[in-house]
Amino acid sequence: MMTPLESASRMELFLDGTGNPRVDPDKYEAKVARFERLGIRLFGVANCIVSFGKLLERFDRSEFSMVSMEASFCEMLGFSEEIRVYNNLNFEEDFAKHPLVEGEPHIVFCAQHPIFDTSDSLIGCIYLIDYVEHAFDDESRLLFADLAAMVERELVIGALKLQQLDLVKQMRNLKRDALMDPVLGMWNRSAISRSLGIELERCQKAEKPVSLLYIGVNQYQSIRERLGSGSGDAFLLKVASRIRSCIRPFDALGRFESDAFLIVLPGASNLVALAVAERIRLSVITHPEVLESETLDINISTGMASTSVFPNISPELIINYAEKALLAARRLEHNPIVQAGPEQVDITL
Repeated sequence: MMTPLESASRMELFLDGTGNPRVDPDKYEAKVARFERLGIRLFGVANCIVSFGKLLERFDRSEFSMVSMEASFCEMLGFSEEIRVYNNLNFEEDFAKHPLVEGEPHIVFCAQHPIFDTSDSLIGCIYLIDYVEHAFDDESRLLFADLAAMVERELVIGALKLQQLDLVKQMRNLKRDALMDPVLGMWNRSAISRSLGIELERCQKAEKPVSLLYIGVNQYQSIRERLGSGSGDAFLLKVASRIRSCIRPFDALGRFESDAFLIVLPGASNLVALAVAERIRLSVITHPEVLESETLDINISTGMASTSVFPNISPELIINYAEKALLAARRLEHNPIVQAGPEQVDITL
């Protein structure tokens, strides 16, 4: 199994874990530059370059610029698993005739230190470049090792932040999945009940009404028995799509029972809710659905309850009233809408 450090790019690991979906090259450059500035100040060299490979892509400048030539020389050196120090490249047989040593810009001093990941794999290098000879003593080597350790620690911190972001994302998805009906892609019983409780409390503080529609799809069970659960779910999905098109974006729609939906209408009085229920009824009954070459007239029943009629009511009780109204509606014909009244008087359309 790959660790976050192994699976993430070096650029991602250098970022600060803000959760941005895209990597910001400017942030990456700023963090790398921080270590490079430290290297320049610590060792008094002309340049310090932190590399994780493909340096020339990072320095998108003229090939004749000083930094591009320095980057080219570092790329030529490659990565090393140990500290290498060249006090004077003019006296190094392998580099004395190199064009960037023998000619412009006349690089004289170079040192490199490896960068390892948490599994001790070589992933990068720090380079020191200068144009004068340097005496690199034991203390300088220790400081160089400290600088590399700081870079490695930054990578580990970046990996932990990426891991944390991934865990947060997974938790968010799990929480969302726990509240969703997997078939219809809408709120499930738990989520719609919670939404109702939140809206009742919020609207009560704002002195606004809340209405609840409890809609039963009467053919669902018979379709499942005749055509199978897949066809039954496809039929219910089409009905849900019709219902959703008739309500506002901030109205909550959820599957409360296998064949019944709850709709929470914040700010809607009983009269407004009645109009919404009628709009849903007309949308559903005027457009038959074709299922496996069979044309089906959709038959629904609706029960409704509202805080306009039952003020200061609990979520459980308003659901209970709406359910009783639905049961009364199912005893009637022609896709009825029944509204629960204060004395349980049925109002039928």
